[in-house]
Amino acid sequence: MSVQLTIDLPEDVFPILRTHPDTFVKEMRLAAARPWFEIGQISQAKAAELAGISRQQFINNLSRFQVSPIQMTSEELWRN
Repeated sequence: MSVQLTIDLPEDVFPILRTHPDTFVKEMRLAAARPWFEIGQISQAKAAELAGISRQQFINNLSRFQVSPIQMTSEELWRN
């Protein structure tokens, strides 16, 4: 099941960003998923689902934001 949302944006945003609306939506989904993954609120799988891409594609995209695909707390790191 999915929910469709509508977001009103100024018409001039797409030429400014030099992007097509479909590309903008893909980037916006990734931009929303990344920080939630980064702070541990959602898993890689959920983040990829939210971004509308495969888990491998999500992991590959993390490097664009200089985010590690391995999210461990310092406590978890020192226990292992």
